Amino acid sequence: MGEFSEFFGLAFSALLPLVNPLGDALVFLSLVGNAPPATYRSLARKIAISTTLFLITIEAVGTVALRFFGISLPVVQVSGGLAIAAMGWKLLNQEDPDGKEKHPDSDGSEGLRSLEQKVFYPFTFPISVGPGCIVVMLTLSAHASVKGILPSVAAHAGIVLAVVLLSVAVYFCYGHAPTITARVSPQTSHGILRLIAFVLLCIGVQITSNGIEAIVKTMR
Repeated sequence: MGEFSEFFGLAFSALLPLVNPLGDALVFLSLVGNAPPATYRSLARKIAISTTLFLITIEAVGTVALRFFGISLPVVQVSGGLAIAAMGWKLLNQEDPDGKEKHPDSDGSEGLRSLEQKVFYPFTFPISVGPGCIVVMLTLSAHASVKGILPSVAAHAGIVLAVVLLSVAVYFCYGHAPTITARVSPQTSHGILRLIAFVLLCIGVQITSNGIEAIVKTMR
């Protein structure tokens, strides 16, 4: 139980500020826009499942995959950081922060089909799970794998439980994003979205900077 609780605590505390379910729910709200509550819940469920599967897959085979393709962690940081920065810049400069769209179908089915195509990109990656999460998962997986068989299994189980709990938080915050912001005035909501977009841009630049710094160190 020692390894289980240790790696659960490490994974949860390291991933929580990166996944940031409540803050990213506002970004999600700005991208989905004016959609029925059922659409938000449906998308939130799919994103939560996608987030769980994505992080667990990274934890299980991420290191092997990077080695197979010859990709280093700093390169992942640079590429993912640029993707996040580009999304933050787009949100920061869009004319309509609400992202409201008129759905031609009265039941919203056409709009839902269009949004479902974005479940993995960009809703899961890089909004919910960015390159920072990938680096954390790869690092934790590497540390958990060097222990004995039983301690290693317990450590990986702790990481998986942390991922599942964070995905539940993603489902709740994304599925109830309109309700969470219902009491906030449109002007305040727009201001918060702009601020989050700027923070998203800064996070992308910071991750890219960290990756470049790591690449430069390897060249010395």
